[in-house]
Amino acid sequence: MDYNTGVVLIGTCLLGIAAGVIGSFAVLRRRALMGDALAHAALPGICVAFLIIGERHFAGFLLGALVSGSLGVGIVTLLRHSTRIKEDAAIGIVLSVFFGGGIVLSSTIQHMPGGNRSGLDTYIFGKTAAMVRQDVMIIGGVCVFILAVSMLLYKEFKALSFDREYASAQGLPVLALDFAMMTLLVLVTVAGLPAVGVVLMAAMLIIPGAAARFWTDRLHWMLMIAAFIGALTGLFGTMMSARYAGLPAGPIIVLVGASMFVASMLFAPRRGIVARVLSRRRLEVRTMRQNLLRTMYELAEPDPAAKPPVTPVELTSRRAWSVVQARRALERAQAAGMVESVDGMRYRFTEAGLEEAVCVVRTHRLWEVFLIEEAHVAADHVDRDADSIEHVLGAEEVRHLERRLVEMGRWPKEAPLPPPSPHGWANGGDAT
Repeated sequence: MDYNTGVVLIGTCLLGIAAGVIGSFAVLRRRALMGDALAHAALPGICVAFLIIGERHFAGFLLGALVSGSLGVGIVTLLRHSTRIKEDAAIGIVLSVFFGGGIVLSSTIQHMPGGNRSGLDTYIFGKTAAMVRQDVMIIGGVCVFILAVSMLLYKEFKALSFDREYASAQGLPVLALDFAMMTLLVLVTVAGLPAVGVVLMAAMLIIPGAAARFWTDRLHWMLMIAAFIGALTGLFGTMMSARYAGLPAGPIIVLVGASMFVASMLFAPRRGIVARVLSRRRLEVRTMRQNLLRTMYELAEPDPAAKPPVTPVELTSRRAWSVVQARRALERAQAAGMVESVDGMRYRFTEAGLEEAVCVVRTHRLWEVFLIEEAHVAADHVDRDADSIEHVLGAEEVRHLERRLVEMGRWPKEAPLPPPSPHGWANGGDAT
């Protein structure tokens, strides 16, 4: 790896970390497109800075972009609070008007003597490979500043991101915190313009935070994951651009980030599409097995312990199943060791199956009692309602419900009392 490639790698990784952290707050606050508006609003400031300075000057360009971007944010805020225009419309207005003005100024500069050396096209489309040590130092400073402020104001930003009204009720300076968050967003947007440009900077702000959201529901983990994804995005995008000639680094970085987002959306362990499909499938299988065991138990009453065999046709008389569905449910229960075949046509409980059937029936009847006596559901509807919810709650929720019924004096007398709560339920413990 040569020196220039190393400089670019460090710069893009630092940019990815900073954009991932502050972009996560923007995603949580549903202000992801604010970064896009900022990036587009910065272009006129860059052009004006060139007209004032008369030559290409990186620090001057960043200052002009900072002023112009801040002005754009101020206009969005003014339109949102002082008019009936919604935030998305205000962002669209600022984005289009400022970017249109920037393109006009850029075209004008290009036709001026020496204007072709202004390098303004770099700020529109990005030119990561042209990053130098000075650029990396500026990006590094912005990254350190954003991380420091985010750590210092973590609790305040957390409250503001999830519940602005609650933060205000707690006496937090909501407007000042909002301004601080927007300032950080402006800083990272302006710092990232030379690397990925106006058009792609929004992706650097949105993608890492949106991808990290699939992996966790804890804010501190989300920030760390977003920073990690942002760093990997910059690392792999830059390496691919350096390895294959002709591939522009900015768009490749964004495409790498997009692939990480797709991977997160598909394969995240809890929120990913694959995990949710598998979870839904497991729930369907478990629900069918529990319905089968409860139906077999009810057919065997009043002496389920005798384990009289049942046929698929008998199951269809109690369930809205076809014979094929009943047979499939029996076969799956047999594979799970819950039932056993008597002669290929009739099935009966195994010991494990009978034990689970007793638990399923008790839970179902517990819900029936609760729905009738506490939720005041009509008796002719209670079986259907209990049937739809009994499979969702876990064992711990069922035990909580049992103890709640004991407190209310509604526990069926013939049923054994549930064990006492280790958390002091009956003595004012948490009932949620």
